[in-house]
Amino acid sequence: MNRWLFFYLSLVSLSVSAQDWNQFRGPGHSGVSTNEVPSTWSNQNNLAWRTKLPGKGSSSPVVAGNDLFLTAYSGYGIEPENPGSREDLRLHVISLSIDDGTINWNQIIKASDQEQQLTTRISDHGYSSPTACVDEDNVYAFFGPSGIIAHTRSGEYLWRSSVGTGTAGFGAAASPIVYQDLIIMNGSIESGAVYGLDKHTGEIRWKTDGIQRAWTTPTIVSLPSGQDELVLNQKGAILGLEPTTGKEKWRCEAIQDYVVPCVIADGDTIYCSGGRSNMTFAVRAGGKGDVTDTHLLWDVQRGANVTSPVLVNDYLYWSHDKAIALCLRASDGEEMFRERLPTRSRVYASIVSDGKKLFLTTRDAGVLVLAANPTYQELAINQVGNDDEKFNATPAIAGDRLILRSDQAVYCIKEPSRN
Repeated sequence: MNRWLFFYLSLVSLSVSAQDWNQFRGPGHSGVSTNEVPSTWSNQNNLAWRTKLPGKGSSSPVVAGNDLFLTAYSGYGIEPENPGSREDLRLHVISLSIDDGTINWNQIIKASDQEQQLTTRISDHGYSSPTACVDEDNVYAFFGPSGIIAHTRSGEYLWRSSVGTGTAGFGAAASPIVYQDLIIMNGSIESGAVYGLDKHTGEIRWKTDGIQRAWTTPTIVSLPSGQDELVLNQKGAILGLEPTTGKEKWRCEAIQDYVVPCVIADGDTIYCSGGRSNMTFAVRAGGKGDVTDTHLLWDVQRGANVTSPVLVNDYLYWSHDKAIALCLRASDGEEMFRERLPTRSRVYASIVSDGKKLFLTTRDAGVLVLAANPTYQELAINQVGNDDEKFNATPAIAGDRLILRSDQAVYCIKEPSRN
C-alpha cells in the first residue's frame, strides 16, 4: 500500500476500529481495507448469513462495531410495470447485527411529496441510492428531496433536515459524511450547493452555492501539514474548501461534464475522474486560488463516468460502469490493463480492495476477484443469491467480512474458521 494511504488509514484507525466501515467506501472514502477477506464464495461456501430486506435499494452497507446500517424503500416503484401510488412511498433506515444478520430495527419514514415519479431510469436503482454514514452515537441517512434523517444507533429518531428538493436524471446519489461535529452533504442536484449541518440538531451551519452537476460524495483530505481540506469535484472544476466553514480555498479547472465518482486522496495528491468522455485528473491539493497552472500533475482520457476507483500500491483500479476492469499507473496515468467484465449490463457498484485483492461487483454476473497488481490476473468469479437479484451497491469490508447488498437482500461473506 502507498505510504501516504497507509499513514492516512492509520490516523483514521485512531477513531475508527478495524471492524468499522462507517461511510460510503469506508474510512477516507478509499474503498481499501487492511483486513483480508475470502477470495471465493457461493450460496454454499463462505456465506455466513443472508438477510432478506423489508424493501429494495442500492445504497451500500456501513458498519460500526457489531451493527450494520443501510437504507431501503417500499410501497411504490417496486414493480416497474405496476408501480402503485407515489403517496405510498416509504423510506427505511435499517440496522442489522453483523454477527448473524438479525434485523435490530427498521425505522420507516414517509417520503417527501417532491420525490420523483417512477421512470425507467429511476427504476434501475430506486429511491435509496445514497449511503448512510455513522459515528459513535448516530446514523445519518440521505434521501434526496426527502432530506437527511438522523437516528441514534439504537433506532431513536433525532431530526430531519432538507438541503433542497430538486431532482434530475437518476435521482439522488451523493452520500453524507461526518466531519467533527458536522454532517457535510453535497446537495448539488437538490439545490446547487454543499452544506455543513450540525450533526446534533440538523441545523445548517454553512452553505456554499455554485456546485454544478455533481452527484459525487465529498472527500476530506488530510494534508501532510496536518490541515484538512474538503475536496469536491464538480462540472468544470475541482474545489478545495475549508471544511468547518465551506469557504473556497482553491480550484482547478477539470472535467467539463457532470461528475459522479469520489475523489481519491494520497497524501496531498488527489485523483478525480468522471464525465461521459471518462477523464481522470491528478492534482496536488493544498493550494490557494486558481491552481490550474501550478497544481495539475497530469490528466488522461481514461477513468469512469459513474464508479469510483481504488488506489493500491501506486496503481488506480476501476470497475468501470461500462463493464470494464481498468488499471492506470498513478504516477502518470499510463494504462496498465483494460479488460471486459463478464456481463453485458452497466455496472453501478464501485470497486473495493483488501489490499491484496480487488472486488468488482456486476449487477447480474457475480463479483469478479482480481489480484491487486498491474498485470491482469483473474482469481475467481463468485455468485450468491437468485437470478432475479440485482447488485448495484458498492460492497463494504468489515474486519474479515465482505458485505454485499442486492436489491433484495444483504449477504455476509466470511470464512467459517475465523472468529
